[in-house]
Amino acid sequence: LVSAHLDPGSRRKVLMKTGLILLIVGHLSFITGALVHGTVLRFVVTARDATSLHYGVANSASVIAALLTISCGVSALLLSRYLGPAALKRALLALSACSSLCCLCCLLGLLVAIGLTLGNQGRVLLAPCSIANIALAPVSRECPFDPTRVYSSTLSLWAISLLLEAMEIFFGIRCLLLTLELLRL
Repeated sequence: LVSAHLDPGSRRKVLMKTGLILLIVGHLSFITGALVHGTVLRFVVTARDATSLHYGVANSASVIAALLTISCGVSALLLSRYLGPAALKRALLALSACSSLCCLCCLLGLLVAIGLTLGNQGRVLLAPCSIANIALAPVSRECPFDPTRVYSSTLSLWAISLLLEAMEIFFGIRCLLLTLELLRL
């Protein structure tokens, strides 16, 4: 992931690129989580249903992990500009470790959410709709959202979130290793 003997100029470039990637991936992850919440989960999540509650917790954790990743990216960019301050190095070390661990937890939570959704064939996602025929749902006022594609859309967005979480983990660990090298640990 990181070569052991980089000169300061190379370290700056690698840190800057890693920080930019973390910023971009973090923002994309945040947007994906917001889309899932705004289009489906705000109607579905209830405290009485463990599966829908898991959906809400996993999605909220994904958004929080995205914010941590964005913070890690900003810190990496700052450190690439100013390699001297030890406090900034320690802050990036803590942020990259927390971001990577949080993203790993979110990845596992999203995998469980996908498994639950596939297992119950989307019934929990369609629970707010009190209609007998899903094909008539777009013309019905008994459903707070258009349920015709909610199952496939949610699974697609969660698949994108999984990919983004994996990227956040990879580049978070890369940032962690770069910081460890800069701190000479």
